[in-house]
Amino acid sequence: MNKNTPKSKNQTMDYKMLAIVFSMLLLGLIILYSASTVLSFSKFHTNTHFFFNQLVQGVLLGLVLMYICSKIDYHFWQKYAPLFMFASIALLMAVLVPGIGLKVGNSRRWIAHGGFSFQPAELAKLSLIFYISSWIDKRSHEIKDFYYGIIPSLIIISLVAGLIILEPDIGTMLVVIATSFTLLFVGGSRIKHLGWILVGGFLTLVVLVKLQPYRLARFTTFLNPGADPQGIGYQINQALVAVGSAGFWGQGYGNSRQKYNFLPEVMGDSIFAVTVEELGFLRSGLIVGLYILFAFRGLKIADHAPDAFGKMLASGIIAWIVFQALINIGAIIGLLPLTGIPLPFISYGSSSLVVTLAAMGILLNVSKQAKF
Repeated sequence: MNKNTPKSKNQTMDYKMLAIVFSMLLLGLIILYSASTVLSFSKFHTNTHFFFNQLVQGVLLGLVLMYICSKIDYHFWQKYAPLFMFASIALLMAVLVPGIGLKVGNSRRWIAHGGFSFQPAELAKLSLIFYISSWIDKRSHEIKDFYYGIIPSLIIISLVAGLIILEPDIGTMLVVIATSFTLLFVGGSRIKHLGWILVGGFLTLVVLVKLQPYRLARFTTFLNPGADPQGIGYQINQALVAVGSAGFWGQGYGNSRQKYNFLPEVMGDSIFAVTVEELGFLRSGLIVGLYILFAFRGLKIADHAPDAFGKMLASGIIAWIVFQALINIGAIIGLLPLTGIPLPFISYGSSSLVVTLAAMGILLNVSKQAKF
């Protein structure tokens, strides 16, 4: 720990944030159980296979890591930020190597061995937050200089984003870029420099969309969902059917019709569609409300962090979760193009959940040292 780091008398974690996290985890398990029953029974002849997988490999392991990370002084992550960044980049490269990276369809996003699979892009999100937060903390006097304060971070951000897009995973790439942009903004970068980055990012996104026909098809489907309802527009159309049939109170818990092999990725990026279909707009709104509470509570932790690194770290973690939730929910209700990213705390997937809960432990450690 830096000798100049101010110490706080507060040694109690933010229990309000902890309550929000546990509430979302509990809701996630309840929602996942219903969403996964049909697929679970068709593959394993039991309704609970995916539920127990998520409970053991995701929730329980994640909670252990959350507890451990909540006990580690968050300055530890600054010391080893370059190492975590290097390891994450190496793993992202390994994903692209045949025989190491698991290919599903046209994507290589997982490293699999002996029944165990891991998605390196999830670790890369957190490692990048460590790295940028540490860089800005150490170079705070240079952050307004584009060449010395921003370019070095942009190189790392571009490398990580580039490797993720090669998988390809444009949704995760967008989350990485949005989170990094937020950190640069919070860190004090000049608005005009951020404007240049925003323009450059937009032009890059346009090029990426035009380079791959399926990306352009997804964008045109977003503009006109009914253009190809049985092809590229199938998932969004089925999601809109689920959402559109919900009404205020929904079809009732467990009564989704779209989960009966109509809606693709029913446990993953489409899980919010099943949630709305079963619980309705009013009760689904409570989940959105929890994300809003999460954002406000997290920003309060960041605002009261005892030093710049703590502020950056908390801001980055909150931005990551909020942007990912916003992109997922926005896509399902037709406000954004589909990108295929999980809904934090709720979608099926142990890699995402474990890393997310580890990040929550780090956030809680920041709150322990915050000056409320």
